[in-house]
Amino acid sequence: MFTKIIEANGDATIRKVPKEGELYKVVTVFGKTFELWYGYYEDYERENPTVEPMPIYPNFIKEPLYTDEGEPFVTMMQDACPYYKSEKKRTADSTCDECKYFKHGEDWFGICTCPKNKKNE
Repeated sequence: MFTKIIEANGDATIRKVPKEGELYKVVTVFGKTFELWYGYYEDYERENPTVEPMPIYPNFIKEPLYTDEGEPFVTMMQDACPYYKSEKKRTADSTCDECKYFKHGEDWFGICTCPKNKKNE
């Protein structure tokens, strides 16, 4: 078991460093349940000893998932789609959470309410 000592205001706190493959949490949002596991998004992260495993969220761009109403699931950190609409000017770093169509759920999950992204049935 790995541990890390953190000093905050002179006080040492010991915390367990998560291991790849450990369960982070289970989230139920908009009628779907997701298991989030610790891991790495890229191989180079795994090879870097300073990078700890992190919670891995589904990639809804590669594997789309929809609510029963046909609205696509997204994450707050997901790159904004072509229909992005916000008071903020769109940049290369714009994400779904800045968009007016983003409906926040639990944790970093949400759904896109843009009619153009709704699943055609």
